[in-house]
Amino acid sequence: MEYARLGTSDLIVSRICLGCMGFGDPAAGQHSWTVGEDATREIVRRALDAGINSFDTAIAYQGGTSERYVGRALRDFSKRDDVVVATKFLPRTADEIERGVSGQQHIADSIDASLSHLGMDHVDLYIYHMWDYNTPLHDVMEGLARVVEAGKARYIGIANAYAWQLEKANALAEREGFPRFVSVQNHMNLIFREDEREMVPCCEEEGIALTPYSALASGRLSRRPGETSKRLEEDSYAKFKYDATADADALVIERVAEVADARGVPMTEVSLAWLLTKVTAPVVGATKPHHVDGAVAAVDLKLTADEVAYLEGPYVPHAMVGVMAQNKPSAAGEEHVWLANARYLRKEA
Repeated sequence: MEYARLGTSDLIVSRICLGCMGFGDPAAGQHSWTVGEDATREIVRRALDAGINSFDTAIAYQGGTSERYVGRALRDFSKRDDVVVATKFLPRTADEIERGVSGQQHIADSIDASLSHLGMDHVDLYIYHMWDYNTPLHDVMEGLARVVEAGKARYIGIANAYAWQLEKANALAEREGFPRFVSVQNHMNLIFREDEREMVPCCEEEGIALTPYSALASGRLSRRPGETSKRLEEDSYAKFKYDATADADALVIERVAEVADARGVPMTEVSLAWLLTKVTAPVVGATKPHHVDGAVAAVDLKLTADEVAYLEGPYVPHAMVGVMAQNKPSAAGEEHVWLANARYLRKEA
């Protein structure tokens, strides 16, 4: 395993971060394809044994059960100081807005709930999961500053953001003396490269770490045409993101298969090896132990400049999809698409 500094922080992370969206009670949230606690523990242990020290979860994942499963596994199989744990918080819910809950109070409640789920007194990275168009930015940044000041998070990151939002937030933080975002977790892979236009050069200029999610396009970049999986069959959200561009994307996927055959390695390794030429540490999910092995092996696969150019050749511009397409300015009180998965906040309030 190779390791790198996370942006300007003092966090040293493995070049592969284990994404934990696939962990959690299938009946507790948005996804029916997630795995239970026994499988989670096996995968987390495999990751630790392989040298992965970075784990990314979120309060939204399966009603908080991902955080619970991951927290218990890490407590049993590692020392707290040996791992880098990240979790994420959602925008305020419609109910919170109606009740007058401020952005700062929402963040305070969210971090406390996440720490309770994880069984930890702090996280290493606390990530703003998606831009909250219904809450003033100053309220968000001050709320995050208070989390850091209280010792509940060491650093902050942002996800599903545009470059202008990142720059606006960090400029405000610098002006007010708040912590700045040290990492960005956006959607990026060989068949969705829109961040290369502005976000990638922005982060390179500012020394901000790129830790993209959907590194394998929900399995599309690791399987040949006709091959399937439980997630490919049941993940309706991934179908929403990728089905519209399937024909154009197939040309890229074919080239991944060609390079994999020439190198004698699985497609997973080629897809991730390409991404590792661009970013600090991709967030790679796993629902089976051998998924960890493929991700880790990618770190040692060094693509040539010609291979990189060949893989990139067929790409065509894509419209924004997923959270970035759905999470747009709305009237106060209108619930964001993903917030249905955060209803446990109302139950625990």
